[in-house]
Amino acid sequence: MDDHTSNPDTPPPSSGEPTGWLAAEGRWAHATLREATVHGVRLFNAGDYHESHDCFELEWYNYGRGTTESAFLHGMVQVAAGAYKRHDFDTDDGMRSLFRTALQYLRGVPADYYGVDVLEVRTVLTNALDDPERIDDWRIRLDGDRPTARPVEYAYLEDLED
Repeated sequence: MDDHTSNPDTPPPSSGEPTGWLAAEGRWAHATLREATVHGVRLFNAGDYHESHDCFELEWYNYGRGTTESAFLHGMVQVAAGAYKRHDFDTDDGMRSLFRTALQYLRGVPADYYGVDVLEVRTVLTNALDDPERIDDWRIRLDGDRPTARPVEYAYLEDLED
């Protein structure tokens, strides 16, 4: 484990034992990845796509090229950027391009990675290539739920940017 990605205060998943949760040890393999994922998903689900993108991107820099962690985070960066293109810039072509890239990165990432329903993410992205409206009300599933942002998500992002 990389010490710089650990945090003993990161809580366990709210349900199940997703890939990344080391149940026998009672900790995440990379706790800061879990934190970025929780905050990034919640911000995405609140429609704050740029902020979601930043959560995933800033954590992505912790991992080397060719790792599953890097592929997952890079894919989620592209997911948030694609949604941002569609919703804030009204450009479906930009969304499609980013989603195609996201699908490449997310290929081979476990279906329950750090609590994210990656299989559903890949399915929604694939369907949105033909029907961009598929993402208009879409919320990403995390630990079996579709949580939205709380004040702590914005504080987390501010701390990262400082």
